[in-house]
Amino acid sequence: MNNRPYRIGQIVPSSNVTMETEIPALFRARETVAPERFTFHSSRMRMKEVTKEELEAMDADSTRCAAELSDARVDVLGYACLVAIMSMGKGYHCVSQQKLAQITLDNAAPAPVVTSAGALVSALEVLGAKKIALVAPYMKPLTKLVVEYIKDQGIDVGDYRALEIPNNLDVAAHDPRNLVGIAKQLDHQDADVIVLSACVQMPSLQSIEIVENELGKPVVSAAISTAHQMMRALDLPAIAPGAGALLSGKYADAPYIPSLPIAAK
Repeated sequence: MNNRPYRIGQIVPSSNVTMETEIPALFRARETVAPERFTFHSSRMRMKEVTKEELEAMDADSTRCAAELSDARVDVLGYACLVAIMSMGKGYHCVSQQKLAQITLDNAAPAPVVTSAGALVSALEVLGAKKIALVAPYMKPLTKLVVEYIKDQGIDVGDYRALEIPNNLDVAAHDPRNLVGIAKQLDHQDADVIVLSACVQMPSLQSIEIVENELGKPVVSAAISTAHQMMRALDLPAIAPGAGALLSGKYADAPYIPSLPIAAK
């Protein structure tokens, strides 16, 4: 174990108020069953409306955030905006993770990088998902980009729901209890896994196990996927009570899946 708490760094959109609550909650849950301790550190990229144009401008600022967080000598760095990555083109999580990791290396503070987009894909691979059903808060065009991005990674997306909430603070204000009914409305019979929130800004943690129990299959979110990959990137067993199948302990030793160069995929 470290002789100090592990430092968890997050790059977050300026209007994101969920990732800095759900990620710490997941690591605090882990602290109830394991000895390691954690502190949390963030750097913010400007973004208010969830549009492709704002997302592109925001992503360009991610290197500054990575440099700032590496100044703090974080042990792992998470990029906390799934749609920003997925809207930049298929496979872009590989480009982003390599670029940001290089920033930390150049700053003499190398740290593994996890993007929420890459983490969701990795989590679905860990769970053996061939087909999923999905809920996202985005407008329909951005949701379609997310669906196509996941399909390009070799995972079929059956039914999905776009909640069409354009303002990022309104996304955070969406009541996670409503996701229980929304999930039941999905055509999920052939889905191996339900992605209850394909967005790290839309809260879902309190509903994950409710939906999992009611539908009888694994249920994940972008935040839970990110926490799983962060823990594995730290070479720690990935476990957090109350966070569904992925962090139940069954997949505690599943591999951290760093992104491969595009040519190698």
